[in-house]
Amino acid sequence: MTESDSSLNATGPSTKTTRQRERQRSIAEYVLREGSVRIEDLSSTFGISLMTIHRDLDELESQGLLRKSRGWATAMSSSLVEASDLFRRDQQSEEKDALARAVMSFVSPGGSVFLDDSTTTARLAPLLGTRAPMTVITNYRTLLLDLPSVEGITVFGLGGKYFNWSSSYLGSMTTSAIRGIAADLFVMSTSAVINDTCYHHTQETVDVKRAMFESSARRILVFDHTKFERRALHALAKLDEFDHVIVDDRTDAAHIERLRAKGIDVIVAPV
Repeated sequence: MTESDSSLNATGPSTKTTRQRERQRSIAEYVLREGSVRIEDLSSTFGISLMTIHRDLDELESQGLLRKSRGWATAMSSSLVEASDLFRRDQQSEEKDALARAVMSFVSPGGSVFLDDSTTTARLAPLLGTRAPMTVITNYRTLLLDLPSVEGITVFGLGGKYFNWSSSYLGSMTTSAIRGIAADLFVMSTSAVINDTCYHHTQETVDVKRAMFESSARRILVFDHTKFERRALHALAKLDEFDHVIVDDRTDAAHIERLRAKGIDVIVAPV
């Protein structure tokens, strides 16, 4: 066992999980940058045993980030990487916190809200207790793990086929369950904004979010300024279909002015 492996075993469960996640993220970024890397070289580069590097690579492969084959780790397409919950979780943290605070002005006690499988809406979890009692419906495993500990929050989990790369439940079973619910509010984020339309990397994601959109009385879109610079394949909805659009104050003023000129209610959240 290497020194790095021993230090991991000496930590508590929570710290160990965090360090494993950070290491796996670093490994994925390294493989993505290099394209293909020998597994033995990864073991040497990160100072961990071959057994540990294989476990990490198995986890990353299950998330669609890379492929293992004959002693090599090969990166998958950048679009799959960008869609991964592992990569999205720690990006634009300050902006996501600011967006979550801005959303709370639209969340009322006693209401019901759909939350999508985005790392932006996940930032609402520690804030929702201030609006209790209320009901949250979500397909996002992260929220299903975090919210039950918040007093006064009733949580409905949407089942279906579990996708490890997004830490969420997607598919026809999920959309069928959504259509049997009528929520007061839907809060969602997006992977990219192209021509003032929100886009996502997979059709499965679009189907679930669209079902939530259609099953809600009011809809809020929240996203940070980097989404104007990104690309994704599948269109979901135009921004003027939402009741409110919340962006952070690092968003280019030209985008804000253009959207407001279209009659879109744009709210700017201070970071």
